[in-house]
Amino acid sequence: MQEAWDVTSTEERDGVRLTWHNWPSSRLEATRIVAPVAALYTPLKKIAHAPPPLTYDPIRCGGQGCAAVLNPFCQIDFRSKLWSCPFCLQRNHFPPHYAENISETNLPAELIPQYTTVEYELQAAPQTGPPAFVFVVDICVHDDELDELKDSLQQSLNLLPEDALVGLITYGTNVHVHELGFPECPKSYIFRGNKEYDAKKVQDLLGLSVYASQQTGGPGVSSAVGRFLCPVGECSFTFESILQELSKDPWPVPSDMRVARSTGSALSAATGLLEAAMSRTGGRAMLFTGGPCTNGPGAIVGRAKTEDMRSHTDLAKNQAPMFKGACEYYEGLAKRAAAAQHVVDIFACSLDQVGMLEMKVMSEKTGGLMVLGDSFGQSVFKESLRRVFRRNPEGETDEGAMAMGFAATLECMTSKEFKVQGCIGPCSSLNKAGGNVSENAIGQGNTNAWSLGGIDPATTLAVYFEITNPGQNPLPQHKRRFIQFITKYQHSSGRMRLRSTTLCGPWHSDPNNHSPIKCSFDQEAAAVILARLAVHRSETEEVSDILRWIDRSLIRLCAKFADYTPDQPNSFRLSPEFSIYPQFVFHLRRSQFLQLFNSSPDESTYYRSVLLRESTTNSLVMLQPSLLSYSFNAPPQPVLLDSQSVRQDTILLLDTFFHVVVFHGETIAAWREAKYQEKEEHAAFRSLLAAPQADSQSIMDSRFPVPRYIVCDQHKSESRFLMAKLNPSVTHNSTDSGMGQAIFTDDVSLRVFMEHLMKLAVQS
Repeated sequence: MQEAWDVTSTEERDGVRLTWHNWPSSRLEATRIVAPVAALYTPLKKIAHAPPPLTYDPIRCGGQGCAAVLNPFCQIDFRSKLWSCPFCLQRNHFPPHYAENISETNLPAELIPQYTTVEYELQAAPQTGPPAFVFVVDICVHDDELDELKDSLQQSLNLLPEDALVGLITYGTNVHVHELGFPECPKSYIFRGNKEYDAKKVQDLLGLSVYASQQTGGPGVSSAVGRFLCPVGECSFTFESILQELSKDPWPVPSDMRVARSTGSALSAATGLLEAAMSRTGGRAMLFTGGPCTNGPGAIVGRAKTEDMRSHTDLAKNQAPMFKGACEYYEGLAKRAAAAQHVVDIFACSLDQVGMLEMKVMSEKTGGLMVLGDSFGQSVFKESLRRVFRRNPEGETDEGAMAMGFAATLECMTSKEFKVQGCIGPCSSLNKAGGNVSENAIGQGNTNAWSLGGIDPATTLAVYFEITNPGQNPLPQHKRRFIQFITKYQHSSGRMRLRSTTLCGPWHSDPNNHSPIKCSFDQEAAAVILARLAVHRSETEEVSDILRWIDRSLIRLCAKFADYTPDQPNSFRLSPEFSIYPQFVFHLRRSQFLQLFNSSPDESTYYRSVLLRESTTNSLVMLQPSLLSYSFNAPPQPVLLDSQSVRQDTILLLDTFFHVVVFHGETIAAWREAKYQEKEEHAAFRSLLAAPQADSQSIMDSRFPVPRYIVCDQHKSESRFLMAKLNPSVTHNSTDSGMGQAIFTDDVSLRVFMEHLMKLAVQS
């Protein structure tokens, strides 16, 4: 029997999850294993026992078009002081300071076998200085909402390092760029809200270009820094006094019209300001909006209230006249921001849609964050904003530094038997062609390097590979494959860093024995890789076509790797490596990522964007939420995500990543209403009520964006948040009701789904 792989060890050591750990050695065999050959990589994952950042520049391979970083898989000739690159097989000389000291017993950190991931603090790269944060604030919201937002922004100011630069832009009918370096009185430059502004225009209007000829840096650097972008320590009083005096946009609004909100112009002014002041160094434009853009470029709906916001149906029928123009406008802004290596974050709080669908490209192409809430007073917004500015805890590497990176790029090197198809995640292509770039693109393809913009310890990218080795060229048994991810980014201290992660794995060449490949399958990573691919395809294809493709892929995978007798469904068995994969697929098909019912285009966009940037563990919670049961009979325990888990005498805790739901059974709710928990003899009941609330708090404490917290009772309206996620094993049509609560749905249950899967997989 083939020994099973420890599929999570590479995540702990390198921040990587692979769908397969043992790869078929030919193009033909790779198509037969059905699930994509891919990796989920978290560039800034905190790695236990990793060496601190190395304070010297990395040694790079001198092979033509290679430039791989020296790593533990390089072959070293200690006598002639040469090293061989595992990617291009070029032999390189060590530089003198290495050659003098290197020996079998004296190795630099990057050659020690357990350090397959190392980080360098680049000495040759110039220090860029502190990052800039430009707050772009919507003042068309109601007064109480504006007060909550101002309160959160004041708190944010206290969380930033003293030397971080801040800027403030407010917008309504027009756009106001505030001069924070003018403390005598509030002073701002007003831009018309119905125009787009490029970097040159912003420079001219703000009077920055006057100083350009005197600068040795970029155009107008020092004139913008000190006037519109100031260190927190110097301008916090001016910033707070401007915030305190902020009031709702004074332009009159007829009762049958929407407010004139110039989000598009405000974002172009913010992008232009950062381009003029901080080109190609760390900067974030943070948009806080409370409604849709209705004025100027990027408008997504007209001002007349008789005109409805676009729905999924309107988009499907091509009846959203402003949609295409708005998308093109925000895509142009996203390209500008990505080229200048700036990040755009979107914090949207509104009961109606705000245009997240059109604006998402700005966050996705620049590595920005997205938060969608109902109100600026909600913890979903307030606490999420606080967590953006988190610092590394004491005792860790870089303690006290902000847990974010800027101006990041990712490059992927591979050995010659396979190529890079593309990347799905928060990135944009750098259009870097190379010998290892596949013609069959997936996501951001036709390149082996991507601009990530902003990254944090949770940012995860999916990189897809294509095995190109022809079948008539079998690889020798000892042959290994190599992948190297090289991430370069600006640390929040202003220093440039480079992180190199190198992976090595085996090839399998016997087409008649696929058990080594079978035992190396990581079903969790494969489910997330499939979900990302499905979400990416949903942008250009009908959901019904995607569901059919998912079903066919699952049937082919099970037909290939399950154990069964042909045409006998009862003989169907899946090995432990595959056993819960069909369950993940069942929940993916029912999830909000593919089912558009009961969600607006903005909500669908938000859920999909978060899935495309989160780690494997968090993505699995989104696909198949976790359910815990609390009762008097047993300690808290995980239970099946099934309608049979709903009991009158239990409390359930559901974690869907976006929501945390505490659900009280009917009996528990009745006892709570009768206030039994306040009586001394019912201390056990009081503890039972408190346990799920404490656990839900610990879930919410570590998560970004902060989930919405819902406490509900059986048969009450908010219980729908739980019931919609459960497998409907008991429905209104069931003859055997048994335990649990019936769910009124026509959806098939997991049992019926598996019966059909087994029947189709074993067909000869």
